[in-house]
Amino acid sequence: MAASRFASSDLRRPAGSSPKPKGRVENRETLCRNVLIYGHCRYEDQGCTFSHEQNKNNANQADMSRKALNVESPSFTPANLQNSAKKATFSTQAANAPTFTPRGLAASPAISADTEAALFNPAAIREFTPGFDLNAQATSNGSGQDGPVTYGPFSMTAVNQNLPGAHYNPYADEHAMAGAGAGYYPGSGAFAAPVQPLQHHLYAPVGPHRDDLMPYHRMAHDFFLPDKLREELQKKSEAALQVMPNSQLPQMENYHSLVPLDTTHRKNANIFGYPSWVYKAMSSKTGNLYCLRRLEGFRLTNEHAIRSVKEWRKIDNANVVTTHDAFTARAFGDSSLIFVQEYHPLSKTLAEVHLSPASAGQGNRFQAKPPVPEAVLWGYISQIANALKSIHSINLAARCIDVTKIIRTDKNRIRLNACSILDVVQFEVRRPIQELQQDDFVQFGRTILCLATNALPAQLTNLNVSVEQMSRSYSVELRDTVIWLLTPAQTPAAQKGIEEFIRGIAGHVVTTLDQSQHQADGLSSELYRELENGRIARLLMKLGTVNERQEFDGDRAWSENGERYMLKLFRDYVFHQVDGNGNPVLDMGHMLRCLNRLDAGTEEKICLNSRDEQTSFVVSYKELKKQLANAFSELQKSCKSGRGV
Repeated sequence: MAASRFASSDLRRPAGSSPKPKGRVENRETLCRNVLIYGHCRYEDQGCTFSHEQNKNNANQADMSRKALNVESPSFTPANLQNSAKKATFSTQAANAPTFTPRGLAASPAISADTEAALFNPAAIREFTPGFDLNAQATSNGSGQDGPVTYGPFSMTAVNQNLPGAHYNPYADEHAMAGAGAGYYPGSGAFAAPVQPLQHHLYAPVGPHRDDLMPYHRMAHDFFLPDKLREELQKKSEAALQVMPNSQLPQMENYHSLVPLDTTHRKNANIFGYPSWVYKAMSSKTGNLYCLRRLEGFRLTNEHAIRSVKEWRKIDNANVVTTHDAFTARAFGDSSLIFVQEYHPLSKTLAEVHLSPASAGQGNRFQAKPPVPEAVLWGYISQIANALKSIHSINLAARCIDVTKIIRTDKNRIRLNACSILDVVQFEVRRPIQELQQDDFVQFGRTILCLATNALPAQLTNLNVSVEQMSRSYSVELRDTVIWLLTPAQTPAAQKGIEEFIRGIAGHVVTTLDQSQHQADGLSSELYRELENGRIARLLMKLGTVNERQEFDGDRAWSENGERYMLKLFRDYVFHQVDGNGNPVLDMGHMLRCLNRLDAGTEEKICLNSRDEQTSFVVSYKELKKQLANAFSELQKSCKSGRGV
């Protein structure tokens, strides 16, 4: 333990350091000032401790004078007689003086209602203090038939029992699953979540967002994540932990807590040849979340077919959804083929983003949204080209480039999904890999054409008409790029390659790279900000383990003596300051300044005062940092598990 420049006896809190307030001396022989000014006192029968008999006081003074003037009394100066015989006089302004109210009677309940109604007493009015008292019982405005409000943010058990089974989430895009039961969180451990849907806007820091502030003028929201980014991350975390109560989905051997992710209940077998369903599940081995894609009614006839998935594990590309495993299962009551892929919360397909269902009564048609900006399309083209380069480089083919199978995980960030499925399903149909790779270019061009014309792949019956329609809204370069993708190679020797395509769009690839780097810079700056907050959080955890510890190593006063007492005073200096009127000072800048200096261990000195103002210490942040390290290391030594911060 590092030696401190303060003696242990000085650091020990003095016994009885909190002085008791002195009692008020009551003088019943002193004449009340109300009697002298007004001739009477309205508080005479309500506890006023002063005398109200003016004649009696005059008689007592005369008796005292007679007792003092006897034969054996010493001589006295006449000037004293003149001063003592001088009558008390009052100025003309005494009649307008306010009524004297004895202390302790301002809020006395003995005052009658008639007196309060007749006379205005400012001292009896309670001072208004804006704020909330979470423990107080407050009646609602308006009629009182609703009764008292018993809402508590940390006690939602009673409220949860009165809530309906299905909650309406204002942030959800799809409410078709609401009838099947509302989502809830597994309420155990550190992942327990509130029973109601998160109101994300309530967590946003409130404050002015001014642009003319100097660099040293920092607001409260400058220390935390931006509201939009924080809300987006909270929504993804909420979706990742959400499960379905009373779910009828089976629990497989290695995966449990299945949640359907399909936004439609229609069976679609157009792409894979089998009806497919998508679920979110948790692994029983690792505890990680995965996306399970199930092909209904598939029967595996060749074991080598499912082994082809191992080749897809080698692909590590930012624009391809990682495939982890594939297996067959009968847990759903039939023979199903299940693919295990990476799970991306709140991801949507390009069809869901850029093509929305029509209103009710118009069947299954799609209603066009505003045209996709050309810059966004070039970003999609660059990312799909990056994915195809990674796939074609290991002698594989995507075989599944469709607007309903390409997901968008972030803003303008897309990933190819379900690429390995057709290799297993159509394993018996052996096609040359060069032919499959050439077919990838055609599917690539059809996908961009669907986004440019706001049409589904099934609606592209005439490619020439669709290309002509696209050329009316987009540049010639984009039109020529789509035509190059849709045009098949005339001879096997003139087959197209992904490297040739990337060289043709190199300028747009560089633009996409620049945008991604700008986005990475923004996220890195936010990460640096959270890094500073993490240092402060670790420091607060250490202070919390030392301050106000009830007992340690058999010593109930361990946190009140020695170096720990100074840390307690530092806690009061940082968090419990008050202004001249006794109101709490909630200056976040002061708190962050003190904690940062403590974490850095600067040489700056501060004055720490005890609550009774009888003890003061002048100490530097460097010494406080050493004292905190010594106290925390002392706790670590006695920790049986040996785990520390």
